[in-house]
Amino acid sequence: MTFVVTENCIRCKYMDCVEVCPVDCFHEGPNFLVIDPIECIDCTLCEPECPAGAIYKDENVPLEYREYIDINEQLSIKWGVVTEKKEPLEDADMWDGVKNKKVYLDVES
Repeated sequence: MTFVVTENCIRCKYMDCVEVCPVDCFHEGPNFLVIDPIECIDCTLCEPECPAGAIYKDENVPLEYREYIDINEQLSIKWGVVTEKKEPLEDADMWDGVKNKKVYLDVES
């Protein structure tokens, strides 16, 4: 079992989840965070800490966000580990709750 970061993190990147992770399984891209499914120990600490409500247990990911299970796995290989909380993106509050943000996912890093 693992946890998955989904669409609402895009262009927000609140990092409260990173701060509580005991195993450093979060990886950071330009405008999104992902969880490495191999490193995640299913501790449940990150999910309630996410102000955007973007983190789900893999078996509870809503159907419309199921593709993020693979996205997390693929991008966790590409992006570096992040271990310290940073400030959210400048306009994070404006993007929190916006639907259909996948088109804004920046996978370069």
